[in-house]
Amino acid sequence: MTLKRKLLLACAGVAAVIAAVVLAPPKGSNTPTEAIEPMQAAAALTVSLETPQIEVWPEEVRANGWLAAWQDVVISAQIGGQMIESVNASVGDTVAKGDVLSRFSRGSLENDVQQLEAALESARASLELATADADRARKLSSNSAISQQQAAEYLSTERKAKADVSSAEAQLASARLDLDHTDVIAVTGGVISSRSAAVGDVVTAGEELFRLVRDGRVEWQAEVPLNQLRQIEVGTPVSVPTPQGDISGVVRRIAPSVSESNGRVIVYVSLTPPDATVQPKTGIMISGIFKVGESEALFVSSSAVVMQDGFSYVFALEHGETPTVSRIRVETGRRQDDRVEILSGVSKDMQIVQSGGAFLSDGSVVRIAGADAAPDNTNTAETDQ
Repeated sequence: MTLKRKLLLACAGVAAVIAAVVLAPPKGSNTPTEAIEPMQAAAALTVSLETPQIEVWPEEVRANGWLAAWQDVVISAQIGGQMIESVNASVGDTVAKGDVLSRFSRGSLENDVQQLEAALESARASLELATADADRARKLSSNSAISQQQAAEYLSTERKAKADVSSAEAQLASARLDLDHTDVIAVTGGVISSRSAAVGDVVTAGEELFRLVRDGRVEWQAEVPLNQLRQIEVGTPVSVPTPQGDISGVVRRIAPSVSESNGRVIVYVSLTPPDATVQPKTGIMISGIFKVGESEALFVSSSAVVMQDGFSYVFALEHGETPTVSRIRVETGRRQDDRVEILSGVSKDMQIVQSGGAFLSDGSVVRIAGADAAPDNTNTAETDQ
């Protein structure tokens, strides 16, 4: 045996003796586990407990939707070929029914009116002459002074003259109406939401010049899943948070059909802003709440619910010689502040770990916070805060 090998064997023997001395249980101990149990107890996680509570909570249906005009009013040019001379309203202006929003040039239409007035006077003069001839023909035809054919010609001329007068009157009325349409009038009150009219433009008949939100009223058009629609009806109260603050509303109409693109139903909600001078802006996607009723809710603190593997769990205390917890899968429902409704899996007589569940597993040994001061293990100091 070489010297090197002898040295290695000697070192191994010394190490074995040291390990035996260090790991040997103290004298007088009958079971070596007595020293391990205090270490396990010290490793137990200290938790606080709470019992589920019951309160009456409002039943709500949440949905997303768009803020839109209650009614869009399009104001278009009723005549064509005229130039815009002035524009009196812009986007954001509040207008009243009958306000003049814009004016067109009038020169050519005024000339047309004068020409048609002259044509009407000429037609009336022709009618007077034809009427006089017809009156004489009626008198003479009774005495056989003129033939029946001549009398019929005079009467026919009178009827034609009357028709010419009626036609001239109609053409004049139409020209005067076109002249009136050079003033673009607000057909209803509201807020201007868009303007395409510009000074110098030559308009065509039917061209959109302004668009306004009728009466300034904005509504919420919510997209509600079909399975939640049964809880909503006309008159259901609604709360919609907006950048200007929460706005109350009421369901005024429910669309009769389902959207083919997303399978949702449009619910139209009339809004009542708290300040009539401040209206919410249209075109905003926003969430709102339908208040469909009230019912009892069994709830716990939201910190008691732990998400694991894509499911919700709580940890309930198991009483025994050593306190442990069991993991229970639950179904959650409504939420209020820092509380969450438990729909299944928990009863009101259970004791639930209020916080720290993320560090627990099924069967974990726990220490109850405040157990010395509160042996009954009801709500602890943390839940009393």
